[in-house]
Amino acid sequence: MAELRPGLTEGEFVARADAQRAAGYRLVAAVDDDRGPALAVAGFRLAENLAWGRHLYVDDLSTRAVARGQGRGRSLLDWLVAEARRLGAGQIHLDSGVGPERLAAHRLYLNAGFRISSHHFAREVPARR
Repeated sequence: MAELRPGLTEGEFVARADAQRAAGYRLVAAVDDDRGPALAVAGFRLAENLAWGRHLYVDDLSTRAVARGQGRGRSLLDWLVAEARRLGAGQIHLDSGVGPERLAAHRLYLNAGFRISSHHFAREVPARR
């Protein structure tokens, strides 16, 4: 996860992940053995809204640079589909940044059956002065 969120210290990551657990946030990892490091990780939650109904939202998906192209990200996406089905979610959603460095990730999502369904807009909210 440190490669995906390099701006967070380990303590900040733990604090944010713990806070998100209140909304059902869970982590799943791909490892080679029980004692080895996580080679890929997904952070996700079950949610419900008017637009999508009951769905699984993938907040975080990352594969360590040394393990990319070996199928671990795809395995996690396949696991997430099975987990969505088990939880009664009719859809899976995720947002992905844009730019040339994201092309491999987008290819993975498209090959795994995802489609580009919308544009995501964001705006900073400055603190009051």
